[in-house]
Amino acid sequence: MTPEHVAAWAATHALSPLQIDCAVTVMLKILDGKCKMPAQEKVVMALLYDRIKHLPGQLLDHSVHELIESARNADDEALKNLIYEKRLLAETAISRPVMKSFKAMIRAEGLLPAKTATDSED
Repeated sequence: MTPEHVAAWAATHALSPLQIDCAVTVMLKILDGKCKMPAQEKVVMALLYDRIKHLPGQLLDHSVHELIESARNADDEALKNLIYEKRLLAETAISRPVMKSFKAMIRAEGLLPAKTATDSED
């Protein structure tokens, strides 16, 4: 999937503030190394994050974006630990059903490929 495809998808799929929080949480999970998505899906989610990071979330404040930007540009153990802590807080704030619904929606709407029976959850 190309950056242009992700941009077009984002332009035609208005995400709710809670879905914005879900996308940010996935980005945190990618950065702390706990995301089990295939590498190409991680790239797509990072591209989606770049498209929505300016939009307001419902539960997460804007300071998380500064942290994400720092973590993307540095390989620092203390920063990784902070990302991990922020991700845990985000996952605690967002219920599992909400996160699962977000992931199902982005698959159903064609941003990511449909899951198969052998795919693991991320």
